[in-house]
Amino acid sequence: MCGRFTLTKNKDEIAERFEIHIDPAMFSKTYNAAPSQTLPIITNTAPEQASFHKWGLIPHWAKDESIGNKLINARGETLTEKPSFRDAVEKRRCLVLTDGFYEWRRSGGEKQPYRITLADESLFTFAGLWESWCAPDGRDVRTFTIITTEPNGLMKPIHKRMPVMLTPENERVWISDEPLEKVLYLLKPYDEKEMNAYPVSSRVNSPKNNEASLIQNNQQTLFD
Repeated sequence: MCGRFTLTKNKDEIAERFEIHIDPAMFSKTYNAAPSQTLPIITNTAPEQASFHKWGLIPHWAKDESIGNKLINARGETLTEKPSFRDAVEKRRCLVLTDGFYEWRRSGGEKQPYRITLADESLFTFAGLWESWCAPDGRDVRTFTIITTEPNGLMKPIHKRMPVMLTPENERVWISDEPLEKVLYLLKPYDEKEMNAYPVSSRVNSPKNNEASLIQNNQQTLFD
């Protein structure tokens, strides 16, 4: 799964990399993005700008928004089978903006957090889905989920799943008008040779902590 990630680059660098407009009033860096937070994505219907959606998908047919707490991730292998995702994967695909994510490796009775990035720590995107849900009070609640896949060689010692990371050339393909059968091939593990993972402080365990020190390497051996 993917339950935390980072977006530590400044607004102008993000805007240039993805060729989008970002509302400065909505944007802030995050060193510990967590479910239920409102975060920037690029949707297939507004690819020229950053849209700010709540993390945790609420299907348009849902009776209440609590279902979003369970739908922070979507398994890529079963998207077309699950009622929560099969409509969105056809019509509402998105890019989740990031420069790294956290995952926890079990070792005995303890869990060590790691930050996973591209080798050069540059910006990239997760493949995602988004929804618009009409709340009982009339609010239009916009939400998203991150698609996951099997782990690559780097991730296997850490966790049994990983988010779908898209290469720059595939980002716009994912949110294009191409039919679903022509984009599902993108939902695969990223090339491990282009990634890096390093241990970080357990302070990342709490979403209340959100400062630059969270992404510092804690100097331990990766797979001791």
